[in-house]
Amino acid sequence: MKIRNVFLAVAFMAVMLMASTAMAEKVIVLGYSLPLSGSHAQYGEVFRNAAKLQLDKFNKSGKLKGATVEITYEDSKSDPKEAINIARKFIDDKRIVGVLGDFTSTVSMAAGRVYGSEGMPQLSQTASHPDFTKVSKYQFRNITTMAFESPFAAKWAVSLGFKKFAIIAIQNDWGISAAENFDSAMKAQGGEITSIEYFNPGTRDFRSILTKVSRDKPQAIYLCMMYEEGAMALQQIRQLGIKAQAFGTSSLYSPKLIELAGKAADGVMLSTTFMPDSPEANVVEFVTEYKKSYNSEPNMFTAQAYDAVGIMLDAIAKVGPDVTRSSLRDALAHTTDYPGVTGATTFDPETREPVKNMARMKVEDGSFKLVK
Repeated sequence: MKIRNVFLAVAFMAVMLMASTAMAEKVIVLGYSLPLSGSHAQYGEVFRNAAKLQLDKFNKSGKLKGATVEITYEDSKSDPKEAINIARKFIDDKRIVGVLGDFTSTVSMAAGRVYGSEGMPQLSQTASHPDFTKVSKYQFRNITTMAFESPFAAKWAVSLGFKKFAIIAIQNDWGISAAENFDSAMKAQGGEITSIEYFNPGTRDFRSILTKVSRDKPQAIYLCMMYEEGAMALQQIRQLGIKAQAFGTSSLYSPKLIELAGKAADGVMLSTTFMPDSPEANVVEFVTEYKKSYNSEPNMFTAQAYDAVGIMLDAIAKVGPDVTRSSLRDALAHTTDYPGVTGATTFDPETREPVKNMARMKVEDGSFKLVK
């Protein structure tokens, strides 16, 4: 009898230990769709770097008792069709409770229609087209839209006396939105848009476009493009002797712009949500850890991804280990004053749009300077 009781006690302890281990080892999975190959691979790389840094910090923090979080990465190649395939794969994986990405608005929106129809929360760090969050109630972003950024830039430009602009924009959803919002904002303030020229993704020679827009003698040119194209455009503006002031979207804000454009970057003006030399403690910590881990300085895209992952993880922590796709969506919608490196982020619970501030920057003597 005693032996039987001892056996039962040992068996009970084993069961309890197994249950405890199972609870401790519960894994919550997030999907991350991002370009790891193709023309936008450099963005995908920094997104993944930032995500790994944020995830490691979160799992060590103990904020989520009884579980850890993993992120599975899939290469979208910045292709809408590939992103849709990834979306279906993530939907079918019942472990995945939420998705991050993608990079461009076009790709994010294409995949978003799949996520929206299946009830999967999606948070993009960079999809700034105004229609992205209108896809369904499951779309979120932590970046300001061009409906906010372009008017911000237009108002700034007018305050400096620049009211006659040409616009050069990449031919995609994001670029068209940036150009159209700047156009309407400038005209609303009594300004003039002399021309709007679009270019195909991958363009590196802007001389014919620049020659064309310069014929109308604009005071300034608004560049709606990524920093690689921006560097080429700035070099060619200088080569052609065009005297118009260059303004740009926040997508130009990267040390790589200055590295690629050299002295041609001097004078360009743009807005941003992230300043790597900010004295804020969380920014200093992030920049220090990123440099230590990857031997490079984080840019705005890195910071946006770092905060996007942080916002998603914070929402998971608020729900707890039993988080579901539905409960995660609701927790995201109630994000208030998340203390990110791109500033405090609050989502409007109805529109799921972020409430953030922007800073004004100018390149002087080979570095970005805050304009007060």
